[in-house]
Parts: sequence; C-alpha cells; structure tokens
Amino acid sequence: MRLENKVIIITGSTTGIGKAIALRCAQEGARIVLHGLEEEWGQEVLDLLGNDRAVLHIEDISREGAAGRLVEVAITKFGQLDAVVNNAAMVASSNIQTTDTKFLERIFAVNTIAPFNLIKAALPYLEMQRGAVLNIGSVNAYSGEPNLFAYSISKGALMTMTRNLGDTLFRENGVRVNQVNPGWVLTETEIQRKKTHGLADDWYKDLPSVYAPAGRILKPSEIAAAAVYWLADESGPVSGQVMDLEQYPFIGRNPPKDTSTIKTSK
Repeated sequence: MRLENKVIIITGSTTGIGKAIALRCAQEGARIVLHGLEEEWGQEVLDLLGNDRAVLHIEDISREGAAGRLVEVAITKFGQLDAVVNNAAMVASSNIQTTDTKFLERIFAVNTIAPFNLIKAALPYLEMQRGAVLNIGSVNAYSGEPNLFAYSISKGALMTMTRNLGDTLFRENGVRVNQVNPGWVLTETEIQRKKTHGLADDWYKDLPSVYAPAGRILKPSEIAAAAVYWLADESGPVSGQVMDLEQYPFIGRNPPKDTSTIKTSK
C-alpha cells in the first residue's frame, strides 16, 4: 500500500474532495485525522474508517490556535505526523463591488492564512518524518471567474505560498510542498449550490460541452487519486509543483457567446 503507516491531517474532510481524499488515503494504508465543521457528517466518515484508523476534530480552521490543536490531536492519537492536506476552503460569490475588506479578510483567513498556520504548526513533526504538504487550490488561482473574485485571489496567494515553501522547506527541512488545482468538481455542496442558482436537480447530467468536453465534470475520487501520488514516497524529491486537474486549458479557453445558462465554480 502506497501510504502504509503514514499519519495524515486532511482539513475539510467531512465532505466533498476532502472526504474522498480521506477515504482513498485510508485505502492506501494511512491513518487519518479528519477535520471539518459538520460533526454529523464527520462522524459518518469516521464510522467508515473506524476509530483505530481515524480521529475526528471539529473546529473552524481559521480560529486562533486551531492549527496547533489539530496537530496535537494527530500526535496524541497516533504519535507522529507524516503529511498535511490543506483542503478546507470557503467558496463564496463576490466581485469587486460586493467585496469589502471584512469579507476579503474572512476568505483569506480560511483559504490562505489557515493553511499557512497549519504548515507552520506541523513543520517540526513533518521534518522528523521527511513528510509532505499538499495544498488543494483551484484553477481559479490563475485569474478566476468574475463572480469568484475574493475566492480566486485567495487561491492565487495559496499557489504562490506553495511555490515558495516548496523550495525553502524542502531545502531546509526536507519537507515537500506541492499543490493540485482542481477544476469543476461534482461535490455534494456543488450540487446544492447550483440548485440555489435555479438549476434543475439533475443539472450535472446535461452540461454544455464548453464546460464539460468529456460529457461530465470531475469526480472527487479523481482528485483523491491524484492526491495519493503527492503524499506517497513515490513522488520522490518533487517539491514546489502545481498540477492542474481539469479537462481543458483554463487560460485562453474561449467562452461561449452566451454564458448565462450556467455559472461554474471550483
């Protein structure tokens, strides 16, 4: 198994991409520190993995001291820490007119500052194991959609942090830092979000080809499959890299003349 005996913290792992990563990593032999805001959902994931293979911590990751408490849970339960997956994120629509300082600070607190805090808190233990950090970004990091202004720039900052720490932490601490940028993924929350936009319950079954050349959008399990490579020893000395996971080039993609039928988010 590719992650046998590794201990991995995965933020935002009670649902969506984080949950898929947790399940896949456990299948590969890892022990998991689950984290999220939804205790009921988290308990469901914990039940799937078992108390001997996982532990659940419920807390807003942006709260002061949350990163240290999450690391403490890992060390107390399993005695080591091999990897961190910064997956938790706040996705909220905004543009320059609707974004004020308070809103921007809140987005950055969850999407950028919290990952920084967790990396810093985990670093002494990751260094012991010559471990890894995997940041879950978004293809929106490159420029972003008009209605995802604050979210997009927070993911751009996360990507720069990955590039920077991927060099410095590997050189100085032996800890690899990499990132995957998912495109449009069919998570539970994304299904519900599109319903609030007025789309049909099965909107994802009939998507314009410009958004889904494959006839469908990505599954969380497909992001999880890619995540395992970056967390496993088989990725070797590779650090500071960003991999885009989307079915078409995000930059330079020609949008349809009428984009009013659907609003995408990553």
